This record gives sequence, structure tokens and C-alpha cells, in this order.
Amino acid sequence: MNLTQSVDNIALLPAYLAAGTAVLVLLADLVVARRGATTAVFAVGALATAVGALVVGSGDDRQTFCAGDACSYLFTGRTGLIGALFALLTLGVLAFSVPLLRAGEVPAGEYCFLLACSMTGGVVLAGAGDLITLIVALETLTLPLYVLVGLRRRSVAGAEAAVTFFVVSVVATAVTLLGAALLYAVTGALHFRLLATAFAADPKLLDVPLTSAAVALVVLGLAFKIAAVPFHAWAPATYDGAPLPVAAYLSTASKLGGVVALLAVTGIAAPVAGAVVSDGSVPSTNAVLPASVTGPVLAALAVLTMTVGNLVALRQTRMIRLLAWSSVAQAGYVIAPLGALAIAGGRTAEAFETALAAALAYTVFFVLLELSAFGAVIALRAGHGDGGEIGDFRGAGHRRPAVAAVLALALVGLAGLPPGLAGLFAKVTVVRSLLFGDSDWLALVVAVNAVIGLAYYVRVAATIFSPAPDTAAPGELPTGVRVPWPVAAALAAATVVTVVIGFAPQLVLDAAAGW
Repeated sequence: MNLTQSVDNIALLPAYLAAGTAVLVLLADLVVARRGATTAVFAVGALATAVGALVVGSGDDRQTFCAGDACSYLFTGRTGLIGALFALLTLGVLAFSVPLLRAGEVPAGEYCFLLACSMTGGVVLAGAGDLITLIVALETLTLPLYVLVGLRRRSVAGAEAAVTFFVVSVVATAVTLLGAALLYAVTGALHFRLLATAFAADPKLLDVPLTSAAVALVVLGLAFKIAAVPFHAWAPATYDGAPLPVAAYLSTASKLGGVVALLAVTGIAAPVAGAVVSDGSVPSTNAVLPASVTGPVLAALAVLTMTVGNLVALRQTRMIRLLAWSSVAQAGYVIAPLGALAIAGGRTAEAFETALAAALAYTVFFVLLELSAFGAVIALRAGHGDGGEIGDFRGAGHRRPAVAAVLALALVGLAGLPPGLAGLFAKVTVVRSLLFGDSDWLALVVAVNAVIGLAYYVRVAATIFSPAPDTAAPGELPTGVRVPWPVAAALAAATVVTVVIGFAPQLVLDAAAGW
């Protein structure tokens, strides 16, 4: 066998740009040692990464690091879109971090370098073609976050949150690696294409107990990344202890990475052409891991995550903890369409594709709304402080009506209410995919949880516009002080994009269906 592999440098260009950004940030901090220069280099690098990903993704599909027909890195149109989304989310978080950097709460060089390293992991993750590349890219995305969570000087809460995040994450990674090792033991393959082919060539592998254990371990390990119950305990404390922009990154880019990884192992990364069998189910060549095994696991995770997240969010009094538990509940809605694979009707070719598209579309809607919510909280609070109590936001609508309106729009969008049309269409997309996959019971669970979520989303939105003294609450940005322009610009951009896709959701749905 010829072990020499050709390298497609065009396919790797976005990864080069992201990694180069991290190196240049480190050099800028070493040579110039000025906060403005370091952040400018990072901003230009992130923007170049986004543009590079879109340009390469607009061309023909590319692949590299191949052994026969199986490749470790695939760059398609969806790889470009996801890579660009990671880069733009990172750029938005950098803009939200300006008050934190100006206050000197975190060292600018290390902060920007770690963010750039995490962005590199996200860009590579989108094109992973085997389990090893997937896990390494996911850890490259996650590892810098351990440090970022605890990077704020003189913050005991940040240090505790970082340790909690690190310990739980290490266990989750070990579980995922164990599952990958067991899959290799069963099939002798790690590439997605070869895994799918192995299950198709020998259906008896599905009856091997080791297969079920391996699949469950991989899915449960990846469930940690999206804070799915019962792997969610790290999220509230970590979000609340981390600097606000880092919490925003955890809730958006990090969660996007977990969803991309889950979609990869449930069939999105390496679909192999094949006909639908006589009973109407999708042949295992259309899924990396067998849907008959992953479906029940994902359905159980979805129900637990939605229900626990919403019920606990009802009792929260701190803003960031409420957003954290809301994020847990939203993760349940994300994986709910994949739970339809538990039913035979959800494993038809069309239902399978609809479920995958719905999960991805909901993730995009959620990420944009969550970014807007965190951005508005950062704009209302002193940028280097914490999120404060929900009661601290009383009357914010009178003191800073524009920013408060953005926060309220994001909250009602997450609840799935007009005028937050993006969130409304996201919920409809999930329910429609479940009904199409004959999972009426799971659609009912989604609807009931959406009603429960209204209670705390509407309560917070009402608090924002409640009458209150004209004086700012403790920790709030003083009334006479303007919101830093990078924060205002990033918040405006996120809001505009959210409104646009709310009125034209088909843009996201079409892009998701293209997967």
C-alpha cells in the first residue's frame, strides 16, 4: 500500500488562516505589546478566516489526507458555512470583550490567543472525516476555554468554574474516546465512510452488544459539549463564574461545535448512496452510527434536557444562570429531531434528512438569538462585571431603551413568540420534522416544554420594562456612560441578522437542507 498522501492546501486554507491568526496574535503581543494592536490582528485574522472559508466552500468539494476512498478532512459548501460561522462568532465575542480588556481584568495577548486557538478547532471540526480528527478538533475548540473561564484576575468564582469545567470535560472526553476505541474494535474502522460501509456490509454487527455500548458512549460523551442532561451540571456554575464574553462563547460557538459533532456521528458527515430497503428504513450506509441505536439514546436525552432545563430555569434569580439553564433546555430542542430516529418512520430517507436539517437550522437560530441576549446583557452591565440579579435589570428599558429592546427581542425569540420570528420558525421546524418522522409523542413534549419556557422568558422581558428608579442598579453601566462602540456594533450586527432570518427563515432552512 502506498502510504504517501497528497495534501490539498486549498482545502486546508481556512484552517491555515485560523491557526496563523493565533500565531500572529502571539507575536503581536510579544513584539508590540499593545492591546489595540493585538486585538486588531485578531479581528483581521478572524475576518480573513471567515472570508477564506466562504470562498473555498463556494468552489468544488475538496478532500485531503485520504486512504483510498476514505478521507480525514472534507471541505464542502457546508464546511465553509460552518467554518465562517465559527469565525464570525469569535469575532463577535472579541467585540463584546472590549470592556473586559480595557478594564485590565484579563491579559489581552493570552485572551486573544486562546480565542484564536478555539476558533481553529471549530474551523477544522466542520470538515472532520473520521472520529480521531473529530475528537481532536473538538478538544482544540474546548481546551482553551478551560483557561479563558478562569483567566479573570482575582476571581475565585472564575477559578472554581474553570476547575469544574475541566474535570467534567476530561471525563466526557475519556468516555468519547472509549466509545471510539470500541467502535474500532467492532468494525476495524475510524473513518466515517468506512464505519458506515462496515455496518452496511455486515448487519449482524448491529446485534453485537459491544456495538450498542460503543455507540452509546460516543453519543453520551458528545452530549456533554451541548450540556445535555444528565451531563449539564457544569454549565450554570461555569457560565456564571466566567467573564461575560466567555460565557457568550460557551453558549454559542462551543455549543455549535457539540451539535456539529453529534450531527457528524449520526449521519451528516459521510452519507453513502444507497436505496431505501423494503421496510422503508434508511440503510445503515446512510448513517455513520446505526440509527436504531442512536435514536432511543437521543430521544431520551432530548426529553430529559428540555424538561429539566426549563423547570430549573423557572427558579433562577441570576441573569446568567437563567440563560445557562435556558441554554440547557434549548439543547434539548436541538437534539429532539434526531430523537425521531428511535421510530421506524423516522428512519426513512426523507424523514432522516428532514431531522438533520431541522437540528442544524434550530442550532443556527438559537446561536444568533443567544449571542444577541448575551451581547445585550454585556451592554447593560459594566463590561468587566458579572450578569447580576434579574431584579437589577428592572427599569433598564427606561434607561437604555434600545439595548433593552434587543434583550427583550432575543428572550421572546428564544421563547418562540412573535416578534422574535427566528425563534418561532425554529420551534415550528423542529415540531414539523418530528411529526414527519411519526414521533408525535416527542412533538408533544417539545410543545409542552415551549409553554413552560414562556413563564421565565416573559417574566424577564417584563422585568426589563417595569418601572424603576432612574438610578442604575449595582454593577450596571452608569446612565451617562455610552456603550463601547465595538459592543454596540457587534450587538447591532447580531440583531440585524436575527431579524433578517426571522423574516426570511428559508435562507437558513435551505442551507441546512443542503447538508
